Amino acid sequence: MSSSQTHIEVDPAFDRSSDDGFSGGSSDYMSSTQSVTSSINEHIFENGRRYHIYYGPDKNMLPTDEAEQDRLDLHHEIFLRLMGGRLFNAPIGTEPQRVLDIGTGTGIWCIDMADQYPMAEVIGTDITPIQPQWVPPNCRFELDDMETEWTYKPDIFDFIHARNIATSVSNWKGLMAKLFHCTIPGGYVELCEVGGKLHSDDGSLVDENPLNISFKLTNGAMQTIGRSFPVVGTLKKQLEDAGFVDVKETLYKQPLGPWPKDPTMKHTGAMALVMMETGIEAYALAALTRILQMNPKDAAQKIKDALHAAKDRRLHCYNHYYVAYGRKPDKAEK
Repeated sequence: MSSSQTHIEVDPAFDRSSDDGFSGGSSDYMSSTQSVTSSINEHIFENGRRYHIYYGPDKNMLPTDEAEQDRLDLHHEIFLRLMGGRLFNAPIGTEPQRVLDIGTGTGIWCIDMADQYPMAEVIGTDITPIQPQWVPPNCRFELDDMETEWTYKPDIFDFIHARNIATSVSNWKGLMAKLFHCTIPGGYVELCEVGGKLHSDDGSLVDENPLNISFKLTNGAMQTIGRSFPVVGTLKKQLEDAGFVDVKETLYKQPLGPWPKDPTMKHTGAMALVMMETGIEAYALAALTRILQMNPKDAAQKIKDALHAAKDRRLHCYNHYYVAYGRKPDKAEK
């Protein structure tokens, strides 16, 4: 697999010393289609966050409130920076006709894609109707559970895109079969996922770091219900096992904080830290309280401690963003 960076150099002017790596003060930053009915918009409020429940409360562990929608849009911009401004890596050509984005969230990727390819029909699907009504004329959204039976015709999409759906997928083999079935021969599928493990190139990340602890707890909880975050090679194998060829996977480092020396990575890290203001809670809260049965107050404290630790200037950590694509063989290749 390829990697966009080998080592992120720390800006030497960035570090400040403090008595405690997790303390405050000077060590912290300044900081298939269904009609929309009332039941589709059903939600619950749990521990201060809003969750959509039309397909069941545990179908998606992430909240769907306005704070989460803002976070999703910000994370979209972060992904664009990591990928050099590209919406995807697959070599789909200049004239795709039909594009599908599953688990579209706020629909921002679809909107950008529709703007970039005005002659293409771009469809976004999600279990939650949080997409805007004012969109490009070639873009539309459908309410659908990607793991239920698809009604799309076989061999219909030139390109299918999926981003950050791992924590909502219980049957990857079944989903990949649907993706393969609906992609045209010669078309592409691209999977994009953030990793659930933290890394550091300079040893500044220690096991007892509260941010590291929160990531490990969340990752462990999702493994318990069979919805693990990917590691190197996970997405590549899923594509290959489904029958795709010419599979390529790229690994990006997402810095969590403005500690990199490189100006672009520094800005990206600063955006990531802002994203984590609600992102740590978004991923961890339901996982800790529902799956691990943690007391909500204890879970809230762990999340608070994790965010506090993330703001320590001496911490130079990142997680991975995996992007893998594969081509459906032409009929002559089979």
